[in-house]
Amino acid sequence: MALVLIRQAIPEADDAIVEYIEGYLNESGFEEDEDAIQEFVKPILEDAGGDPAQIDHVCQELTKMYVHKDTAKDDRQSKKLDQAITIGDQSNMSATTALSRTQVDLDHVSGRRVQSQVDQDKLRKAEAKIASKIAKRQERSNQRVAYEASRLLETERQLQEEYKLYNPILDYTTTKGKNKDIKVDNFDISFAGNRILTDASLTLAFGRRYGLVGKNGIGKSTLLRAIARREISVPSHISVLYVEQEVHGDETRAIDMVLRADVWREHLLAKEREHVATINEIEHELRGEFMEDHVKESLNNQLDLANKELRDVFTKLQDIESDKAEAKASAILAGLGFSSEDQKRATKEFSGGWRMRISLARSLFCKPDVLMLDEPDNMLDIPAIVWLERYLQTWPNTLLVVSHDREFLDEVATDILHMHSETLNYYKGNFSNFYGTKEERRRNQLREYESQLQYRQHLQDFIDRWRYNAKRAPQAQSKIKVLEKLPVLERPEDEKLVTFQFSDPDALSPPIIQMDDVTFGYSAARTVLTGINLDVRMDSRVAIVGPNGAGKSTMLKLLIGQNSPLSGLVHRNGRLRMAYFTQHHIDQLDLSKSAVAFMADKFPGKTEEEYRRYLGSFGITGMVGLQVMKTLSGGQKSRVAFACLSAQNPHILVLDEPTNHLDMESMDALQDALGQYKGGVIIVSHDERFISTVCNEIWICDKGVLSKFFGTIKDYKDMICPKDSI
Repeated sequence: MALVLIRQAIPEADDAIVEYIEGYLNESGFEEDEDAIQEFVKPILEDAGGDPAQIDHVCQELTKMYVHKDTAKDDRQSKKLDQAITIGDQSNMSATTALSRTQVDLDHVSGRRVQSQVDQDKLRKAEAKIASKIAKRQERSNQRVAYEASRLLETERQLQEEYKLYNPILDYTTTKGKNKDIKVDNFDISFAGNRILTDASLTLAFGRRYGLVGKNGIGKSTLLRAIARREISVPSHISVLYVEQEVHGDETRAIDMVLRADVWREHLLAKEREHVATINEIEHELRGEFMEDHVKESLNNQLDLANKELRDVFTKLQDIESDKAEAKASAILAGLGFSSEDQKRATKEFSGGWRMRISLARSLFCKPDVLMLDEPDNMLDIPAIVWLERYLQTWPNTLLVVSHDREFLDEVATDILHMHSETLNYYKGNFSNFYGTKEERRRNQLREYESQLQYRQHLQDFIDRWRYNAKRAPQAQSKIKVLEKLPVLERPEDEKLVTFQFSDPDALSPPIIQMDDVTFGYSAARTVLTGINLDVRMDSRVAIVGPNGAGKSTMLKLLIGQNSPLSGLVHRNGRLRMAYFTQHHIDQLDLSKSAVAFMADKFPGKTEEEYRRYLGSFGITGMVGLQVMKTLSGGQKSRVAFACLSAQNPHILVLDEPTNHLDMESMDALQDALGQYKGGVIIVSHDERFISTVCNEIWICDKGVLSKFFGTIKDYKDMICPKDSI
């Protein structure tokens, strides 16, 4: 009944929330807390949305159903007091308890000792009841957090079980020689009620490396997930792996976490331990005295069988070169930036970005038949990206990778899959070849469409003119048949031009920002950066590069004033406004609100039209601005963050990895917007093309020192990763 009431009042409420409230009502006792529904259930319903009047009505009905039902069980009758009682500030504490805490001597208050008329047993029970009520309220205040945490844990367990279900333990030594091409025709994919692909065809030739490209929100990750879960018909002998999440942090060492990724090897090692234990046990029994012949013969047969199975396991371990596994895993981790000491550290000691690298290392180590990577270069610095490019160039199996880094796709991809308009189009060659032929293919399709449209009109004119003419009627009928047999062509979609625009600031006289011999550290003994000398002007275009963990983000925070230097001088113009785009900007968005509502909370005092104008400057238009932000793609959330920067009308833009999650059209738009922006720009990025287009200065942050690099980003890349090093 409670579920029906809640559904009627708030039809859009999440199923998990409704089920949680129903379970809470059924399992909780309300005889000691009649206000629980108003204090606990009502706020949850308000957060879920709905009319306040309907929510009040639902809470009243739930109170009648549950609270009155529980209080009716109590034999004691509730009585109305003769007069009102005003409760003090300490409403959760009895007057007797309050007096006892202030050490008031009752004997001296009135000058005489008064015999108490209070039943001490009832008083103790009442105090215990109040204490229990307070404890229950405190527990309920934490229940929502615990509930969300339990959902996350349950989701993680479900993902692990799903992976085992979709990808059972597979002896990949037995699949050699089998056809591992994937070809699936005429399939549809939908997500959240939206059609992603319609009547599409997927063809993945074994050994080819495919780059999957398309706009933000088009459904690229949804396609990869559908393949990984075998919602698309993938042959069962083909192993599939989708790298989507970072590994869970625990006590397991990084190197061991990578080794465990080879499920077949782990299975064989477990079998080896099992057979060795069985052999030792049988041999121990055989050494015993007074054993009958038939028992001894049975044990010898079991021993022979166990030895045979152990030899089979040893043969399979030798076939997969199990003894070289640790060296291979260590080499992969080293290429992704893990030192020998880091490889032996527990995974829980690493940040999310480094745990994502461990997840990537696991996938490279176990070598599935089809490896799918979703923007693997987002968390990597330039040396790690170069290493990954060169490693994937020799990848022997099928690779399907989503990336918005053109240089990465040029180095890795042999084919491009273009996802658009609910279809998949195939192009031979790397991204540069695709980019050169895509527009030509579109022009050819447009010419073919217009030519057929003309031909259709010519046939229709002939039919309309001679259809009812006795002499020409047979010809008209033949034209009708020709018209019916013509294939229906759709006009190629005009690609929407993506544009970004930052608000131009008012002019400032120099100096804008100056840093002279600045040293920063968390203590005098733990210095991170030393000897920083930097001068930022309104026309500055500075890129800060360096390995992960070198202090680039720390440098940006020092620049904007979030960090204070240990020594040296930082001078900022008194009228200076700075806007900071963080690497984890999505965490700073309230995803339960729409983009317009979030901006209204963050920058009050403006009209809705002004908020929409800011969002429209970055491609968030129409109903997208009113959608709850958790339904937006990563790139759309980044656009909201850029709109928030523009609303601050800054003189200096400080951007930490701004290209993460952006599609290529958005990256081009961001480059153009920064080129037209009249203020200064300071960027931390690993995208070679983005840096070379936007910036005219490069500073290297490495080993605690910030130094200017005289050369291009390509020169820097060649310096740290010479081609003859691999």
